[in-house]
Amino acid sequence: MRIFIAVRTRFAEDALAAAVERGVRQLVVLGAGLDTYAYRGALAARLRIFEVDHPATQAWKRECLAAAQIPLPPCLTFAPIDFERRTLSEGLTAAGFDHAQPAFFIWLGVVPYLTGEATDSTLGFISRLDASAHVVFDYSDPPETLPPELRAWHDRRAAQVAELGEAWINYFEPRQLHAKLTALGFAEIEDLGPREIVSRYFPGRAAGIPGRGGHILRAVTRKNS
Repeated sequence: MRIFIAVRTRFAEDALAAAVERGVRQLVVLGAGLDTYAYRGALAARLRIFEVDHPATQAWKRECLAAAQIPLPPCLTFAPIDFERRTLSEGLTAAGFDHAQPAFFIWLGVVPYLTGEATDSTLGFISRLDASAHVVFDYSDPPETLPPELRAWHDRRAAQVAELGEAWINYFEPRQLHAKLTALGFAEIEDLGPREIVSRYFPGRAAGIPGRGGHILRAVTRKNS
């Protein structure tokens, strides 16, 4: 699990670096939590960064930053959103996000906990932006499609997170997800499953790695920037 978390971050930040070279100057971190990119990212100074999370979570993060004597970087804007009262579009607009300029969305460690409707709403918002938009997120294959050993690990881990009140409820079949993204207007889709992740980041070690499990996906809309 720790290796997957590290790899998905590497994948997202590599994709972000490529997008910045293509002119992207806005980064939105969805479900930011204790994300640190704004404070240590090599390209942070070239971006306007919006951290989106619940107001209470962001208040706690500010307390942690203050206690650690970490100053808020000038590139950072907090976008506190209580989704029971305000939409993502409304919250980002209030924070100064420019809907007409290209943007990159990092959305890691969130999708498995969302309903399908909430996932569709966020992807729909990103796809409707006036300029090109990039998104990187992670997801998992349905547990019933996993090989037996991996299914057993999944079920143990799922039970643990459910006990903490953070149940995994959202899974996707890759082909169906790609069709959904295409229908929304995403014209470039890169999806790495377990075997592709190991092949890219740990060359020569992909033998025996299952083809199903956790995925990291990048998708881009094609619009005039």
